[in-house]
Amino acid sequence: MILNETIVALATPSGSGAIAIIRLSGKEAIAVAASVFQSVSGKDINKQKTHTLHLGHIVDDKKVIDQVLLSIFKNPNSYTGEDVIEISCHGSTFIQQQIIQLFLRKNCRLAKPGEFTLRAFLNGKLDLSQAEAVADLIASDNEASHQIAMQQMRGGFSNEIAQLRQELLNFASLIELELDFAEEDVEFADRTQFNELLTRIEFVLKRLIDSFAVGNVIKNGIPIAIVGEPNVGKSTLLNALLNEERAIVSDIAGTTRDTIEDELVIDGIGFRFIDTAGIRETTDHVESIGIKKTFEKIEQAQVVVYLVDSSQLSVVGDPVSVVSSQWSVDKLKSDIEQIKNKYPHKTLLTIINKKDLLTPDMIELLEGQLTTDNRQQETLFISAKNKEGIDELKQTLLSFVNTGALRNNETIVTNSRHYDSLLKALEEIQKVKWGLESGISSDLMAIDIREALYHFGEITGEVTNDELLGNIFANFCIGK
Repeated sequence: MILNETIVALATPSGSGAIAIIRLSGKEAIAVAASVFQSVSGKDINKQKTHTLHLGHIVDDKKVIDQVLLSIFKNPNSYTGEDVIEISCHGSTFIQQQIIQLFLRKNCRLAKPGEFTLRAFLNGKLDLSQAEAVADLIASDNEASHQIAMQQMRGGFSNEIAQLRQELLNFASLIELELDFAEEDVEFADRTQFNELLTRIEFVLKRLIDSFAVGNVIKNGIPIAIVGEPNVGKSTLLNALLNEERAIVSDIAGTTRDTIEDELVIDGIGFRFIDTAGIRETTDHVESIGIKKTFEKIEQAQVVVYLVDSSQLSVVGDPVSVVSSQWSVDKLKSDIEQIKNKYPHKTLLTIINKKDLLTPDMIELLEGQLTTDNRQQETLFISAKNKEGIDELKQTLLSFVNTGALRNNETIVTNSRHYDSLLKALEEIQKVKWGLESGISSDLMAIDIREALYHFGEITGEVTNDELLGNIFANFCIGK
């Protein structure tokens, strides 16, 4: 990638629209734009101030391509830190291509994915974690992911890491200085203060690492698998949650033979619901493939919603005969325990569907019989068909997400690369702490400190390489 070239790209989504924005960046950006732009007031844009707008025409030789609004951003006060020109033209795809091709003939080249943001990073306008937050901000599709991306782009995460790194670097310098006076056996670094710093760094790193569990699901959406036997109302529940006929509903058992997925935002948090095939013994080859996929989706889900048809339950002591008892409450509790044992790290929510078929006395009996060791199962009663209890279900799902850190505007880690670097940094800090408590020599301790500083630097981009940058910015859209 040649960074002294002037690059050009469409900064708005491709396709027709009311307007389109074409962006140029580089040392020749203003001169190139001036060669094809004719101001309606006769101004020479080479002589205009930064952050000014100019109305005029883009002209190819003597042919007018379009009337445009041209914006000037002079270095270093621009997004990339270079001279930047943005041209707002009419949104015809033909006009867009004509203007871009004109600039290509003027010795500009097409920008690569994320190259504008890469130049912003290389020119010191953003650190690496802030640059990555730009992509997260563009991809955010709910309030929570937007809030996290904005906080990171403003430097909240970077500032916290930079402060820890600087304090560690200060002590590292004193440790390194001791190595120069090894023969004198002197200590420049106060070991008590150093130990306090390491304890504080360890605490912050653990908090940031723990926040990834929340941040990752907020960023990518919380996967929820709706499982149960055939014809208990899984597809009806999905439709009720989404408030649309997303899945086919039928009285025929085994209608859903493949997984159906859709997303729903609840109070700013994204949830990804997965309607699965009913779990049962079957000789139908296609249905058995769907059931196999069901178990695969359970593995991927964070929350498992186990749906039960109330009309198929026999309740001990029920004064009203049940329509068609297929299993008892004891079997239901046994099934719940099996799911918990098979997926111990997943949140399980049991839902008794078709609440409208139950009397208040029957619901009370069921609640009592689902109590184990004086602890009631996480159970809700709903009627998916009548959309009764759906709001309560949404609030229950929302309660599974720890949004306290989000509300308190704490730093939340959402990037798996940052998470990996934090884990490695914590490992090195714990080595340093152990070495300090064990009284190992300064030269050995200095090695672990350097490694910890290296992993801190990986996050903000103070330590980087071309391969890492290529992997990060390749995921950006062209024009950003």
